[in-house]
Amino acid sequence: MTQKTTTFLMFQNGDAEEAMTFYVSLFDGSEVIRADRYAAGEPGGKEGTIKHATFTLAGQEYMCIDSAVQHGFTFTPSMSIYVTCDTEEEIERLYAALGEGRQALMPLDSYGFSTRFGWVNDRFGVSWQLNLP
Repeated sequence: MTQKTTTFLMFQNGDAEEAMTFYVSLFDGSEVIRADRYAAGEPGGKEGTIKHATFTLAGQEYMCIDSAVQHGFTFTPSMSIYVTCDTEEEIERLYAALGEGRQALMPLDSYGFSTRFGWVNDRFGVSWQLNLP
């Protein structure tokens, strides 16, 4: 068996499906592969929330869940999704969509290590680094 790593996102506000659908809408070559939801009365989660889902963003696989347990932690910028963009238009579009209504960690700019770079937390708390080499 070949080892494989997959980024796993745990949402705590019942918004895993909304986040997954939003992300898939932003990247070409993206799709929801499978979304298993909690059934009525099923232990472990609220009816209709995501028990386990798999999706791709630009061909890269991700997993997500809605946690019924409220943990004392959430997403942090110390772990982020890094996106290499092909065009100025693409980085501007993604930065605007992902950062809508949020404070930028690093505004879009040239920082010496990149022609154009920006870092934002989206409305779900997931951190994104966007780079135009």
